This record gives sequence, structure tokens and C-alpha cells, in this order.
Amino acid sequence: MAERLVEKLAGAVPSWGARIAYGEKSTVGGQDIVPVAIVAFGFGAGEGSGETPPTEKLPQGKGEGAGGGGGGIALPIGAYVPGPSGTVFKPNSIALVIAITPIVMSVAAAIASVSAVRSAVKLLR
Repeated sequence: MAERLVEKLAGAVPSWGARIAYGEKSTVGGQDIVPVAIVAFGFGAGEGSGETPPTEKLPQGKGEGAGGGGGGIALPIGAYVPGPSGTVFKPNSIALVIAITPIVMSVAAAIASVSAVRSAVKLLR
């Protein structure tokens, strides 16, 4: 049952696509804007069965299980607004910092790891 629900949700995801990342055109202060977001989501399901053998702490039992879940996030990163030379993208600075922080942290960790390995190799020589 949980598997079918997840399959249905996952099957609907491709049709959401750009409608989620690019919002509906809105008018704010007399200007038409199109909001833009980074969107990510995922779904999962599990199932199990079988018998558990007796142990010192647990008696023998029959195992069964099922489960499922999902989640998502939409981070507004800016909007397309009309400008003097045409439509331009105006970023949401706070959201862009939040979105880029994991990338910067990963790059910094990779550089630190490479530096540590190089230092260790020099010590071994």
C-alpha cells in the first residue's frame, strides 16, 4: 500500500516541474513579477517481514512492518521583474546565502582534507 502511494506521488513529480520553481506571475506595486525558487523533494517507503530468532534479550517473534514518508523544501531565491532594458532577475540575497552555504562548506571541507593529506604525506617522507 505504501509503495503504491509513493509510486503515485513520484509519478506526479515530473508534471510539477517549472510550475514549482517559477511561481505564477503576480502584480506587486504596479509591476508584474515572476517569483523563482529552488525546489527539492523526496519520497520513500519501506516494508519488512520475517521471524525474529530468540535471543537473550528478546523472545522469538514474528516481524512485519511498513512505512513511508516524504518531504520537500522551496527556497525563494528571487524574482524576474521588468527593468529599463527588459526583464531582469533580482536575487533574494538572504536566500542565496542560505542556498550556497552548503556548497561553500563542502568545498572548504574538501580543501581542508586535501591539505591534511598533503601534510601527512610530507611527514612520512
